[in-house]
Amino acid sequence: MSAASRAPQRSIRTPQRTNRTNRAHGRSRGRAVLLTGGAVVAALLLSACGSGGKSGGTGNTGFVTGSDGIATVEKGSRVAAPELSGKTIDGKQLDVADYQGKIVVLNVWGSWCGPCRLEAKNFVKVSEDLKDQGVQFVGINTRDTSTSPAIAFEKAHGVTYPSLYDPTGKLMLRFKKGTLNPQTIPSTLVLDRDGKVASRSLSALSEASLRKMLKPILAEK
Repeated sequence: MSAASRAPQRSIRTPQRTNRTNRAHGRSRGRAVLLTGGAVVAALLLSACGSGGKSGGTGNTGFVTGSDGIATVEKGSRVAAPELSGKTIDGKQLDVADYQGKIVVLNVWGSWCGPCRLEAKNFVKVSEDLKDQGVQFVGINTRDTSTSPAIAFEKAHGVTYPSLYDPTGKLMLRFKKGTLNPQTIPSTLVLDRDGKVASRSLSALSEASLRKMLKPILAEK
């Protein structure tokens, strides 16, 4: 075979080598993109996890969160709760300021909320046990479009303490930024005898956790 007849064969093989090279480069670039994307995702996960633990709350609220998820504020750093008044789910007028001098447990709940149903019996039990020690429980019912399901919820779970009706979450927004998240239901705040925010939980509470949350505030003079 002459050199002239071999030349076209070489010209056919050259693009194949180029295509293989391009595919290899493409795979390398794909791996690089995946690795970079993985690093970004990992960084986001680490930053999200880093917002809990022992760190203080956002908005300079002074919260320090323990390993049990309960956040507390040192007595000298506490801020007063905002005005919390309005109609209860059964149509009565309520002003939380009337309870000053007592420890007030504020529980944000909704009849539509599964974890709220699970923790309700714990709140009923502890509220009955501690009412003679100057502890007043108050619910804040939110995102129920009418009071009927909220009233049915309280009847089903034996809730006897009052609940303010707050369907749009406006009462929660009165708190200092970083205190409550309107998207996090149930949530619980404890106000000390001076009406200041002393502790917080942003998840459902067992009876033991609720008692643990209240114990140091009960001991304060």
